[in-house]
Amino acid sequence: MTLRTRFQTAVSLIYPARCLNCGGLVESDFGLCSACWRDTSFISGLVCHSCGVPVPGEDDGQIVRCDDCLQTPRNWQQGRAAIIYSGQGRRLVLALKHGDRTDLVRPASAWMGRAAADLLTNDPLIVPVPLHWTRLVRRRYNQSALLAQALAAREGQDCCPDALIRSLQTPMLEGRSRDERMTILRDAIRPHPRMGCRMQGREILLVDDVMTSGATLSACASACIVAGAASVNVVVLARVTAA
Repeated sequence: MTLRTRFQTAVSLIYPARCLNCGGLVESDFGLCSACWRDTSFISGLVCHSCGVPVPGEDDGQIVRCDDCLQTPRNWQQGRAAIIYSGQGRRLVLALKHGDRTDLVRPASAWMGRAAADLLTNDPLIVPVPLHWTRLVRRRYNQSALLAQALAAREGQDCCPDALIRSLQTPMLEGRSRDERMTILRDAIRPHPRMGCRMQGREILLVDDVMTSGATLSACASACIVAGAASVNVVVLARVTAA
Protein backbone atom coordinates (compact mmCIF):
# COMPACT_ATOMS: atom_id res chain seq x y z
CA MET A 1 0.00 0.00 0.00
CA THR A 2 1.45 3.38 -1.04
CA LEU A 3 1.76 6.34 1.32
CA ARG A 4 -0.90 8.19 -0.65
CA THR A 5 -3.32 5.27 -0.39
CA ARG A 6 -2.72 5.04 3.35
CA PHE A 7 -3.34 8.76 3.73
CA GLN A 8 -6.58 8.57 1.74
CA THR A 9 -7.73 5.62 3.81
CA ALA A 10 -7.00 7.50 7.03
CA VAL A 11 -8.89 10.56 5.79
CA SER A 12 -11.90 8.44 4.80
CA LEU A 13 -12.00 6.95 8.28
CA ILE A 14 -11.96 10.38 9.90
CA TYR A 15 -14.22 12.04 7.32
CA PRO A 16 -16.42 9.33 5.76
CA ALA A 17 -18.22 10.10 2.51
CA ARG A 18 -21.64 11.64 3.03
CA CYS A 19 -24.73 11.85 0.83
CA LEU A 20 -24.89 15.21 -0.93
CA ASN A 21 -28.54 15.59 -0.01
CA CYS A 22 -29.27 14.04 3.41
CA GLY A 23 -25.80 13.64 4.86
CA GLY A 24 -26.07 9.87 5.29
CA LEU A 25 -23.07 7.62 4.77
CA VAL A 26 -22.29 6.63 1.17
CA GLU A 27 -19.55 4.60 -0.49
CA SER A 28 -17.83 7.45 -2.34
CA ASP A 29 -17.55 11.24 -2.27
CA PHE A 30 -19.96 13.42 -4.24
CA GLY A 31 -22.67 10.76 -4.30
CA LEU A 32 -26.27 10.26 -3.24
CA CYS A 33 -27.48 7.56 -0.90
CA SER A 34 -29.85 4.96 -2.35
CA ALA A 35 -32.93 6.66 -0.90
CA CYS A 36 -32.04 10.13 -2.25
CA TRP A 37 -31.02 8.66 -5.61
CA ARG A 38 -34.38 6.90 -5.83
CA ASP A 39 -36.23 10.13 -4.99
CA THR A 40 -34.30 12.20 -7.54
CA SER A 41 -35.96 12.09 -10.95
CA PHE A 42 -33.06 11.69 -13.38
CA ILE A 43 -34.15 12.10 -17.00
CA SER A 44 -33.63 9.17 -19.32
CA GLY A 45 -35.25 7.52 -22.33
CA LEU A 46 -37.07 9.51 -24.99
CA VAL A 47 -36.82 13.28 -24.48
CA CYS A 48 -38.03 16.42 -26.20
CA HIS A 49 -35.53 17.50 -28.87
CA SER A 50 -35.83 21.14 -27.83
CA CYS A 51 -35.91 21.18 -24.03
CA GLY A 52 -34.94 17.71 -22.85
CA VAL A 53 -38.08 16.94 -20.88
CA PRO A 54 -39.06 13.24 -20.95
CA VAL A 55 -41.86 12.36 -23.36
CA PRO A 56 -43.83 9.11 -23.69
CA GLY A 57 -42.90 6.57 -26.33
CA GLU A 58 -39.82 4.78 -27.58
CA ASP A 59 -36.88 6.31 -29.39
CA ASP A 60 -37.19 5.42 -33.08
CA GLY A 61 -34.69 8.00 -34.26
CA GLN A 62 -37.32 10.61 -35.11
CA ILE A 63 -37.26 14.13 -33.69
CA VAL A 64 -39.97 14.62 -31.08
CA ARG A 65 -41.03 17.74 -29.23
CA CYS A 66 -43.15 18.19 -26.14
CA ASP A 67 -46.43 20.12 -26.23
CA ASP A 68 -44.75 23.13 -24.62
CA CYS A 69 -42.11 23.38 -27.35
CA LEU A 70 -44.68 22.78 -30.09
CA GLN A 71 -46.74 25.65 -28.71
CA THR A 72 -43.71 27.92 -28.25
CA PRO A 73 -40.94 27.09 -30.75
CA ARG A 74 -37.47 27.73 -29.34
CA ASN A 75 -34.82 29.96 -30.89
CA TRP A 76 -32.13 27.39 -30.12
CA GLN A 77 -31.59 24.05 -31.85
CA GLN A 78 -31.51 21.36 -29.15
CA GLY A 79 -31.94 21.23 -25.39
CA ARG A 80 -31.16 18.69 -22.67
CA ALA A 81 -31.81 18.46 -18.93
CA ALA A 82 -30.36 16.16 -16.28
CA ILE A 83 -33.15 15.96 -13.69
CA ILE A 84 -36.76 16.95 -13.11
CA TYR A 85 -37.22 20.00 -10.89
CA SER A 86 -39.24 18.31 -8.16
CA GLY A 87 -38.68 16.46 -4.90
CA GLN A 88 -35.03 15.84 -4.14
CA GLY A 89 -34.04 17.36 -7.49
CA ARG A 90 -35.62 20.66 -6.50
CA ARG A 91 -33.91 20.57 -3.10
CA LEU A 92 -30.53 20.00 -4.72
CA VAL A 93 -30.99 22.90 -7.14
CA LEU A 94 -32.13 25.29 -4.39
CA ALA A 95 -29.23 24.23 -2.19
CA LEU A 96 -26.81 25.09 -5.00
CA LYS A 97 -28.58 28.31 -5.93
CA HIS A 98 -29.31 29.78 -2.51
CA GLY A 99 -27.61 27.58 0.08
CA ASP A 100 -23.93 28.04 -0.78
CA ARG A 101 -23.70 24.34 -1.66
CA THR A 102 -21.05 24.76 -4.31
CA ASP A 103 -19.91 21.20 -3.54
CA LEU A 104 -22.89 20.13 -5.65
CA VAL A 105 -21.32 21.59 -8.80
CA ARG A 106 -19.01 18.62 -9.42
CA PRO A 107 -21.65 15.86 -9.45
CA ALA A 108 -24.22 18.12 -11.13
CA SER A 109 -21.85 18.84 -14.01
CA ALA A 110 -21.34 15.09 -14.46
CA TRP A 111 -25.12 14.54 -14.66
CA MET A 112 -25.40 17.38 -17.18
CA GLY A 113 -22.52 15.96 -19.23
CA ARG A 114 -24.31 12.63 -19.54
CA ALA A 115 -27.57 14.33 -20.50
CA ALA A 116 -25.89 16.51 -23.14
CA ALA A 117 -23.38 13.97 -24.47
CA ASP A 118 -24.66 14.35 -28.04
CA LEU A 119 -24.38 18.14 -27.82
CA LEU A 120 -20.71 18.03 -26.82
CA THR A 121 -19.34 16.26 -29.88
CA ASN A 122 -18.78 19.32 -32.09
CA ASP A 123 -16.42 21.27 -29.82
CA PRO A 124 -18.94 23.85 -28.59
CA LEU A 125 -18.07 26.99 -26.67
CA ILE A 126 -19.76 26.58 -23.29
CA VAL A 127 -21.46 29.78 -22.11
CA PRO A 128 -23.39 30.29 -18.85
CA VAL A 129 -26.53 32.34 -18.34
CA PRO A 130 -25.31 35.58 -16.72
CA LEU A 131 -26.38 37.27 -13.50
CA HIS A 132 -26.73 41.04 -13.10
CA TRP A 133 -23.78 42.34 -11.12
CA THR A 134 -25.97 43.47 -8.21
CA ARG A 135 -27.38 39.96 -7.78
CA LEU A 136 -23.90 38.50 -8.18
CA VAL A 137 -22.65 40.67 -5.31
CA ARG A 138 -25.48 39.48 -3.05
CA ARG A 139 -25.15 35.79 -3.99
CA ARG A 140 -21.32 35.88 -4.29
CA TYR A 141 -21.30 33.41 -7.19
CA ASN A 142 -23.17 32.60 -10.38
CA GLN A 143 -24.24 28.97 -10.08
CA SER A 144 -24.69 28.71 -13.86
CA ALA A 145 -21.09 29.87 -14.41
CA LEU A 146 -19.81 27.32 -11.89
CA LEU A 147 -21.73 24.56 -13.67
CA ALA A 148 -20.47 25.74 -17.08
CA GLN A 149 -16.85 25.83 -15.95
CA ALA A 150 -17.07 22.41 -14.29
CA LEU A 151 -18.76 20.91 -17.36
CA ALA A 152 -16.11 22.40 -19.67
CA ALA A 153 -13.28 21.11 -17.49
CA ARG A 154 -14.81 17.64 -17.31
CA GLU A 155 -15.41 17.43 -21.07
CA GLY A 156 -12.26 19.21 -22.21
CA GLN A 157 -14.22 22.00 -23.90
CA ASP A 158 -13.76 25.78 -24.10
CA CYS A 159 -15.74 27.93 -21.69
CA CYS A 160 -16.31 31.68 -21.75
CA PRO A 161 -17.99 32.70 -18.47
CA ASP A 162 -18.25 36.35 -19.55
CA ALA A 163 -19.52 35.89 -23.11
CA LEU A 164 -22.92 37.31 -22.10
CA ILE A 165 -23.87 40.06 -19.67
CA ARG A 166 -27.17 40.93 -18.02
CA SER A 167 -27.13 44.66 -18.65
CA LEU A 168 -30.49 45.40 -16.99
CA GLN A 169 -31.47 44.58 -13.44
CA THR A 170 -34.70 42.60 -13.79
CA PRO A 171 -37.18 41.60 -11.09
CA MET A 172 -37.56 38.01 -9.95
CA LEU A 173 -39.30 35.89 -12.58
CA GLU A 174 -40.79 33.25 -10.30
CA GLY A 175 -44.58 33.14 -10.50
CA ARG A 176 -44.76 35.19 -13.69
CA SER A 177 -46.29 34.04 -16.96
CA ARG A 178 -44.25 33.23 -20.06
CA ASP A 179 -45.30 36.47 -21.76
CA GLU A 180 -44.40 38.50 -18.67
CA ARG A 181 -40.99 36.83 -18.51
CA MET A 182 -40.32 37.52 -22.19
CA THR A 183 -41.28 41.18 -21.76
CA ILE A 184 -39.10 41.61 -18.67
CA LEU A 185 -36.07 40.01 -20.33
CA ARG A 186 -36.35 41.88 -23.61
CA ASP A 187 -32.97 43.62 -24.20
CA ALA A 188 -31.77 42.58 -20.72
CA ILE A 189 -29.08 40.15 -21.93
CA ARG A 190 -26.40 41.12 -24.43
CA PRO A 191 -23.04 39.93 -25.74
CA HIS A 192 -20.15 41.19 -23.64
CA PRO A 193 -18.56 44.20 -25.42
CA ARG A 194 -15.12 42.56 -25.38
CA MET A 195 -15.72 38.83 -24.84
CA GLY A 196 -18.78 38.39 -27.05
CA CYS A 197 -16.62 38.15 -30.16
CA ARG A 198 -15.50 34.70 -29.02
CA MET A 199 -18.93 33.40 -30.01
CA GLN A 200 -18.62 34.41 -33.65
CA GLY A 201 -18.85 31.36 -35.90
CA ARG A 202 -18.92 28.95 -32.93
CA GLU A 203 -21.47 26.40 -31.84
CA ILE A 204 -22.64 27.56 -28.42
CA LEU A 205 -23.82 25.38 -25.53
CA LEU A 206 -25.75 27.54 -23.08
CA VAL A 207 -25.75 26.38 -19.45
CA ASP A 208 -28.27 27.20 -16.74
CA ASP A 209 -29.43 25.61 -13.50
CA VAL A 210 -33.18 25.48 -14.23
CA MET A 211 -35.44 25.86 -17.25
CA THR A 212 -38.99 26.94 -16.48
CA SER A 213 -40.61 28.74 -19.42
CA GLY A 214 -37.34 29.02 -21.34
CA ALA A 215 -37.58 32.82 -21.48
CA THR A 216 -34.14 33.43 -19.98
CA LEU A 217 -32.48 30.90 -22.27
CA SER A 218 -34.33 32.41 -25.22
CA ALA A 219 -32.96 35.86 -24.40
CA CYS A 220 -29.46 34.38 -24.10
CA ALA A 221 -29.79 32.47 -27.37
CA SER A 222 -30.85 35.68 -29.13
CA ALA A 223 -27.77 37.46 -27.76
CA CYS A 224 -25.54 34.62 -28.98
CA ILE A 225 -27.06 34.87 -32.45
CA VAL A 226 -26.52 38.65 -32.46
CA ALA A 227 -22.86 37.97 -31.63
CA GLY A 228 -22.58 35.75 -34.71
CA ALA A 229 -22.88 32.28 -33.21
CA ALA A 230 -23.22 29.53 -35.80
CA SER A 231 -25.77 27.64 -33.69
CA VAL A 232 -27.04 27.47 -30.11
CA ASN A 233 -27.94 24.48 -27.95
CA VAL A 234 -28.81 24.44 -24.25
CA VAL A 235 -28.33 22.17 -21.25
CA VAL A 236 -29.77 22.69 -17.79
CA LEU A 237 -29.41 20.86 -14.53
CA ALA A 238 -33.17 20.71 -13.98
CA ARG A 239 -36.33 21.11 -16.05
CA VAL A 240 -39.62 22.29 -14.59
CA THR A 241 -42.52 20.18 -15.81
CA ALA A 242 -46.25 20.73 -15.80
CA ALA A 243 -47.96 19.51 -12.64
